[in-house]
This record gives sequence, structure tokens and C-alpha cells, in this order.
Amino acid sequence: MKPTNMLYIISDQHNYRVMGCYGNPVVQTPNLDRLAEGGTRFTNAYTNCAICVPVRAALAAGRYVHQIGSWDNAHSYDGSTPSWHHRLREQGFNATSIGKLHFKGQGCDHGFSEEIEPLNVVEGVGDLLGCIREDPPFRNKRPGIDGAGPGDSSYLQYDQRNADNGCKWLQEHQNDEKPWALFLSFVCPHPPYISPPEDFNSYENKELPYQPQWREADWPDHPAQEYFRRFFTFAPQFDEETIHKMNAAYYGVCTFLDRQIGRVLTVLEETGLTENTRIVYTTDHGEHLGGRGLYGKFTMYEEAAGIPFLMSGPDIPEGKVVNTPISLIDSFPTILETVGAKPHEEDSDLPGDSLLSIARDTDRDRTVFSEYHAVGTRNAFYMLRNQQYKYTYYVNDLPQLFDLDTDPEECNDLSASPDHQSVLQNFESQLREILDPEETDARAKADQQAIIDSFGGKEAVLSRGAFDNSPVPGEEPTFRKHGEKS
Repeated sequence: MKPTNMLYIISDQHNYRVMGCYGNPVVQTPNLDRLAEGGTRFTNAYTNCAICVPVRAALAAGRYVHQIGSWDNAHSYDGSTPSWHHRLREQGFNATSIGKLHFKGQGCDHGFSEEIEPLNVVEGVGDLLGCIREDPPFRNKRPGIDGAGPGDSSYLQYDQRNADNGCKWLQEHQNDEKPWALFLSFVCPHPPYISPPEDFNSYENKELPYQPQWREADWPDHPAQEYFRRFFTFAPQFDEETIHKMNAAYYGVCTFLDRQIGRVLTVLEETGLTENTRIVYTTDHGEHLGGRGLYGKFTMYEEAAGIPFLMSGPDIPEGKVVNTPISLIDSFPTILETVGAKPHEEDSDLPGDSLLSIARDTDRDRTVFSEYHAVGTRNAFYMLRNQQYKYTYYVNDLPQLFDLDTDPEECNDLSASPDHQSVLQNFESQLREILDPEETDARAKADQQAIIDSFGGKEAVLSRGAFDNSPVPGEEPTFRKHGEKS
């Protein structure tokens, strides 16, 4: 396959159900929809951890969270594990990032040739509070949902600059002789749920689809989900008007994001780069939008663990839909193959596969893996997903099993079904071939405690406080002390 450039566009917290090409009848995402029409859309794509910092580290390194020890939002990628950007730069390819990285920063060499206006973790440290797993401070996320609506935010402004920088970079590199990789990372539609007024107004008076089990009477009663709702103060249920307003703001930000991506794709076409560039669009994880009584990410339900994934460009099938399960760690070998970089012998055990071949092949059964060790949970949980089933193993809790062929909204847990016990056993055996779930949970907690100790202990971490969202470059973080309202 002939090498080409790679334009890898990634957003933050984009629920794939809020895209026209994934079947949403209301949202306006024309640029992403055209990308899907002219390329390949993956229906079963997953994050490897449904929270920002760990999965971005996994995407960079092409390895699972437990393999690199990036457990939570205080264990950020520092460049010590080789990344795909390291591999490209070593071989003389330009690998540039624009926008959000959520890496350590602080002078670390992350492997890119250049980083343009990167957003990294706060003070090179990130969210220390998330490391407290024993008797942690709960967080009140209600004000951010109550305050959803029209307006402006530093995230909206930042993504306009990211698009500006992306357009400028393409113009400057349109005549490069050697293939390049541009990692263009937007922060929207991550909260705050604040939308440009014109976009909010286009959805405020429309009927918007709600996520599964959004009514309190239908909330799943699994202990892990109940704990999330208590931890973030999501209970009792918000009134329907508040949920609708929050959804309208989120839809508006998705349309705003689509517009910024459209600007970049227009420049790609105007510079003649379309014919020699493969394009990816994806996100780091999803967003619950009230489904299961939850907001944000964190879980293994489709709203949070499922992600959009589109590919387009030379040798990528047009108008194709691929049902083979994939995950973000498949990005490492995909990017190397795209630009024509040679695999390094140290990467021979990477768990991912190149999506260039998966896109061209017929659908096949494949099992992908995700895990969670971070804020809002007492113990780790792990997901395996093949073409039919999704299995989630909770340390010290009951598992969940869903048949997504017959139950795509995951409302019927089959874990107690006598007819599915062999399926459960097979999944657990597969999981234990990847890792020891209890030992891995203990290792994560030990690493988290070590970070807490290194910063002076639990009380010192509590006194540092929390911040809701990572600030954009040039913006100071606003810390809240334990007990203060957000």
C-alpha cells in the first residue's frame, strides 16, 4: 500500500450517537457525515479507558493502561514509553501535534516533532484527588448541568485556534516531499455544556433523542453505577427541562466542532492534499448525557466506552460500514503503516492491529479490551467486547453481560441467565489471559497511594483541592477546596 500523509483528528467526549452518520436524525454534523460517506465508518469502536489522561497515554503508546501504568488523570504520559510519534520522528517523519494532549508537559519529550499550543495536565500533575480510592471526597457535578446553555467558553475559543493552527499548518506543509502525520486534537464537546448561542438556539426547541435509561425509574441498579451517581451527586434525577437544555447545549457544541473540522478539511482540499492524505476522525471516549442517570464518561456502557471512528482517503473503501470491533490502541500500527514507517522490533508485542487492513477486509469476530481504575469507583472494572457480546468484570462486584445484537441499548443484563453462564466463563477466561484483575486493581491502588504520599499525604492532597476542567494554554486553573461547590 502506498504511503500517504496522516491527518488524525480527535475530539474529546463525543458520544457517537450525536452524529448524523451514526443515525442521529436531528444533529447537524455535515462535515463528519461527508467524511463517513467518502470513507469507512466503524460501528464497534471503543476507548481503552473512559477518562481522558489514561486513554490518551494508551493511544500514544499503543499499549493498554495497565501495561504503562497510566491509571488515572494524575498518571499522565511522560514520553518514557515509546509512542508512535517517537517512532515516526526517529525515522525522519514529521509528527506534529496541535491542541489537546493531556500529557505531562513540563519539558517532557513526548516524541512529537513539534507541539503547537498543547493542553497538558495541570501543573504537570493533574487530578491528584482521583488517586484517593479509599474514602474519597465526593464531587458535586450538578451546577455544571444546571448551568448548561448558550454562551462562550475558553474551550470554544481554544478550538477555534486549533482549527486556525491546523489550517495554517496544512498550508505550510502542502509541498512536503516525505509523508507526515498531524495529530489535530480538539477539546470539544467536553464540558462545560456551553454552546455558541446560534448553535444552541437551533436545538433548544427541537425534540432531541434521550440516552437509554435516562428516567430514574429505569436506572440500572448495579452497585458500580449507583456509586457513580452518589459520588458525583447525579441523584435525584434532574427535571426534564434541565436535561433537555443540557442536551441542546451539547448538540450545539457538536455542531460547532463539526464546523471547525470542516474548515480544516476545506484547506486540505484546497491545497491538493486530499489525494495524498488519509484521514481519521475519532474521540477519546463518549458522554452519558443523562443515560443511566449519569453525566460524563467513566463507564463501559456504549454512551461512554463506545466511540465514533471514521477513516477516509487513498485505499480506504468508500461508503463502507465495518462491524469488526476495534479500539484506540489500533491507532499506533495504523499511523505507522499509513506514512510508511518501519515497525520497531520493540513494538512486536503491541496488542493493536492496523486498521488499514481491517477496513478493507470482510467483517470478522475480534475481541477488544478496556479498563477503568480512576475517579468515581471503589474498585477496577474491565470490559471485553466481541461482535455480539459486551462483558464487564467488576472487582468485588457482579459482572454484566449484554447481547448487543438483540439489545443495543444495554437494558437487559444477561449475567444471571442460566443460558449464558458458559459465555460468562469464556469471557472471564479471556480476561485472565490478558491480566489478573484483582492483582492489577491492587497495583493501580498502590501506585495511586504512592503519588498521594509523594505530595504529602491525603490531607495535603485534599487541601490542594479540585478543578472541574483542565485549563487551556495561558489560562490559570481554578481550584476548589474540599467541600466547596463547583
